[in-house]
Amino acid sequence: MTSNENGSQTLDLAMQLISRPSVTPDDQGCNQLLMQRLQLLGFKTEVMNFGNVSNFWARLGDRSPVFCFAGHTDVVPSGPIEKWQTPPFEPTVIDGRLFGRGAADMKGSLAAMVVACERYLSKPGIIESLPGSIAFLVTSDEEGIAADGTRKVIEVLEARQEKIDYCLVGEPSSEHSTGDTIKIGRRGSLHGRLRFQGVQGHIAYPHLATNPVHKALAPLQALCLEQWDEGNEAFPPTSFQISNVKAGTGTDNVIPGEFEILFNFRYSTASTEQSLRERTEKILSAHDIPYQLDWHLSGEPFLTLNSRLIDIARASILKVTGVQTSTSTAGGTSDGRFIAPTGTELIELGPCNASIHKVDENVSINALEELTTIYQEILTGLLR
Repeated sequence: MTSNENGSQTLDLAMQLISRPSVTPDDQGCNQLLMQRLQLLGFKTEVMNFGNVSNFWARLGDRSPVFCFAGHTDVVPSGPIEKWQTPPFEPTVIDGRLFGRGAADMKGSLAAMVVACERYLSKPGIIESLPGSIAFLVTSDEEGIAADGTRKVIEVLEARQEKIDYCLVGEPSSEHSTGDTIKIGRRGSLHGRLRFQGVQGHIAYPHLATNPVHKALAPLQALCLEQWDEGNEAFPPTSFQISNVKAGTGTDNVIPGEFEILFNFRYSTASTEQSLRERTEKILSAHDIPYQLDWHLSGEPFLTLNSRLIDIARASILKVTGVQTSTSTAGGTSDGRFIAPTGTELIELGPCNASIHKVDENVSINALEELTTIYQEILTGLLR
């Protein structure tokens, strides 16, 4: 079935979004669709496009606190279409599940957010007496390099001193059932590009060359064996991982002149970017080999603790699903890394993540309805 036969408003909107092949960073009109729905509710919408990335900021109300739904319309490529049981950009319902790229990550969440607002604001007099503001921050640049999306919108908001007090990111956080896990933080991500210098030469005349691969083994082993920290109550210990290595000319008779290593730190709040950089460079400098090291910070770690938003989310999940939720900081990075450092209480709450980025990505229709009701309950609890 490729049509919504059960009358679900959330399912209907999710299917409209999935039918638009918004492979990052091409929005394919998803933002316009969402803005039109929000404008009908009275939201003031503001397009904030940068480069080839589509972003928008929408806000209803001019009072504090500001509660923001944050999400992304872009999706990863579908992969081999022939391996999907249904076309990835033709939303299809099979046995109570919605199939299509973005169903779980995260067009289903976006649909649930909008419909939750529609239901919440449909109560007589609620808009006139709204004790705060509701906002949306939506980008088409989360699955890509994330340079011109949420990061840039936050810079604009900060420059004009427009603060977000509470933020719910709709990333697929659940493990087995809706709301069984919410993310309250994420590890930082620090990338390094390390190039060891040697002297290229003929492999039969090693005395006339210097093999950087050989000389790099000792410092690389030291980096791999280093205990960077012990983590803390919320985070596991910091992880150092080599992701790529490159050397040589492609032939078997040339000693390489350079050895390039790409590595990454996924680090906890027990360490800082500066401490990791300094310790890495100290280890490298202790060995007799020239090197060049370039750094790129993808995002700092963030953590929300002792939060009113967490308490209300827990209570809302319990009320709707009967599930006692767990909190987690596991997984990769999210756009929360750009929002939380401004002082925002932030959580991630979305559907199950088992099928995200996979062939036949899907989400339970019942989960979409549960998520919509949970979001509505969170709105009710926060904006009393």
